[in-house]
This record gives sequence, C-alpha cells and structure tokens, in this order.
Amino acid sequence: MVKNTFLDKLIGRIDRVDPQSLQSFVLKLSREKGFLETLFNTIQEGIIVITADGRINYLNAAAAELLGLDIEQAVGEPLGRHLRDLDWKKIWSADKDEWSKVMTHELEVFYPRHRFLSFYIVPLVDEQNSVVTGMAVILRDVTETRRRTESAIESEKLSALTLLAAGVAHEIGNPLNSLSIHLQLMERELKSLPRENAERLKKDLRVARDEIARLDRIIDQFLRAIRPATPDLQRASVNEIVAETLKLLEREIADRDILVEQELAEEVPASLVDRAQLKQAFYNLIKNALQAMHAGGILRISTAATDAHVIISFIDTGHGISAEQMGRIFEPYYTTKQEGSGLGLMIVQRIVRDHGGTMDVESDIDRGTTVRIKLPIHEKRTRLLEAAAVAGGQASG
Repeated sequence: MVKNTFLDKLIGRIDRVDPQSLQSFVLKLSREKGFLETLFNTIQEGIIVITADGRINYLNAAAAELLGLDIEQAVGEPLGRHLRDLDWKKIWSADKDEWSKVMTHELEVFYPRHRFLSFYIVPLVDEQNSVVTGMAVILRDVTETRRRTESAIESEKLSALTLLAAGVAHEIGNPLNSLSIHLQLMERELKSLPRENAERLKKDLRVARDEIARLDRIIDQFLRAIRPATPDLQRASVNEIVAETLKLLEREIADRDILVEQELAEEVPASLVDRAQLKQAFYNLIKNALQAMHAGGILRISTAATDAHVIISFIDTGHGISAEQMGRIFEPYYTTKQEGSGLGLMIVQRIVRDHGGTMDVESDIDRGTTVRIKLPIHEKRTRLLEAAAVAGGQASG
C-alpha cells in the first residue's frame, strides 16, 4: 500500500531524523491536531469516534451537547451506554462487503432534551489488514425537519378532510332538508286526524325532528373543525375571555366538585384575537380537563406575558396522557372518551395556529396534564411598524 500522509512518511524514515528535526515534526503534528479539533468543535454536526471495542475515543462539542455528555468523562466509556436503542451487535457483525457502505439510523432521545437525531455510521478500516479498527458516528439534529414534515402531512390531511367535508355536507345536508320539509307537511296533515291519533303521531314526529337537528349539529361541528376560517381580530383581553369561558362551564364545574384556581396576571396586554374562536379553544381545553379529573380535582389557569407573547396555561390534576396517546391527540376522530368526538383538540390547534401561536402539551400519568398556549402580541408589532413608517416619512420630508 502506498503511504501518502505526512505521518506515514515521518514514520517511514524516523530512524534517519535528527532530534531537532523530530521536535519540529512533533510541533507541526500538534498544530495540525489542534487545528482539526478547533474545526470539529465549530461544526454543528456531532462527531464521535469509537474504537473496535465500542468505546468513545473522541467526540466534539456538538456531540457532547446533543447527548448531554461531559467530553472528558465520556472518553473511554462504551457508546452503547448512551445510545441504548441502537443494535450495536448487529452493526459490528456486519459483513465485510457492508463496511463499504455508510449506515444510517434515526433515533429519538429524551436527554438532555427531547430530540430526533439522525446517525451516519462510517467504518474505519485498516486497508492493509482488512480489519475494522473503529467507527466514526456523525450525528445531526433533525427535530425541526421532522416537525416541518409532520406539519406538511397534517396540512395534506386537513386538505383531504376539507374536500370530504364538502361532499358530506352536500350528500347528507340535502336529504336532511328534504326530510325536514316533509315532516312539516305531515304535521299539517295531522290537523285532519282524530285527536288521539294526532297526539301519538306528533310525539313520533317530534322525535324525528330532534334526530334531524342532532345530525345537523354533527355536520356543523365537523365543518367547523376543518374548514379554514380567518380570525376576525379585535383588541381583547385574554383574562376576560378566560373569565367568560369559566362562566359558561360554571354549573358543570360545581357538579363535578372541581376547584378552579385562577392566576391571571394584571400586566397582560390586550391582544388582537378572535374573541369567539379563542373562547371556543378555551372551552374545549377546560372541558377536557374537567372530564380527566375526579371529584376534588384542581384546575389551575394562569396567564402571563413576555416581550413578544401572551401565555395561557391550563394545568389539571387528572389521569394524564400516556406516551402512546400523546402522539395521536391531534388526530381527527382519535379519542379515549366514550362520548368524545375526537375533534376538540384538533379545533384548538387550528385556532391557535390561525392566530400565529403555538401550543405545547406536557403530561404525567396519574399526575395531570399541562397545556400551554403562546399567542404573539400583535399590538406591539403594529406599533413598531407604525413607528418605522413615521420615521421613514420624516426622513423623506
């Protein structure tokens, strides 16, 4: 094998190198090593080099940050201790032909924070002896990429559901209207029947009309859940909207014997929101919290403000949401309740997104769930734009 590297050339003639030249060569190697370490520590991808027995020989700053490791303590430890979900036995037992390929894996990690990581595993092969001496593992944080992909998939699902909704409304709505008209005609005919027969048929007709009205409500709820609706933004206080929503659920809160604690910050500014839509979102979240708790449960509702956002938090002491359920709570028609429609959280998510906000959900089994909504403070943004426009006009003048 031809040796081309500086180190290979040095080793090949080290017996002919004088001490002074050797010192110069060692200093040059040291500078090259320092340069490479500096370079590796400035890139965003994590780099880990492991030995043939699977122990960490080197890792850069990005890898340490992604996996929550201390560089000095991690060197010498088995990488499998920190990446347990990878099948290292299978990776190491790969055939020789497979080592010419780059293996990729994707993994979900929860420490030091929840991330999705993509791994590229490259074997380090001693070509002279055809022996694998170790592996280089390149890590990349793909959390945001996954979120954008999931968001695109959700948009496609909503688009398909919107088309379906139009078909459902047309195919079911027209027959329902026809049935309602014929029921009215039948009620008129009842006037010509004997009183006893008329009363019995009136009762049956009333049941039929109630069922038609129920179907109308179901179709309306379905359409509102998925039909894009531009918010009618008006200045309003989220504290007032919280209070109005709690007023609507006052009787149910009392019947369930739930204690509601309100921590509404006075300094929360009025924001540009659709009052009706936001009230519907709060209603759905509070309703979910009430149904998740037994008598004596506590629901804490708090508001706060940062420089850029208004934050509304709903914290209950209910049964919580499992890890398996958490990934599906925003799916249409997915519900764990016997009488649930599976559209409540989907409606909330759409309303929050239409307001330019975000929603986070955290949950512990048997300890409760926290839903946190962050809405942008549009008013501040508007003032800044107006100020910039005035400044531009003065400069022009």
